[in-house]
Amino acid sequence: MIEVQPGSWRVTAPMRMEHAAALLAAGCRALQPGEVIVDLAAVADADSSAVAVMLGWLRAAPHSRSTLRFANIPAGVAALADLYGVSELLPRP
Repeated sequence: MIEVQPGSWRVTAPMRMEHAAALLAAGCRALQPGEVIVDLAAVADADSSAVAVMLGWLRAAPHSRSTLRFANIPAGVAALADLYGVSELLPRP
């Protein structure tokens, strides 16, 4: 689901509604102090819940003294973030 390395995560699960709660929880458990690069290159399937999960991780990050940055955001997810007016809230490396 999420492969965690020091300073980085690699999301491997589809970021769809049926996985959203588990992804949110897994990411919150994986938060670590410092900067974390969240690599979404392996996300082959995503819907609007991906944006909600990413925002949820960002909301939880300060509680762990974490700073998240998103790399390789799938085009469809980026388009949804633009549509919702929240793309500027998704920091990139």
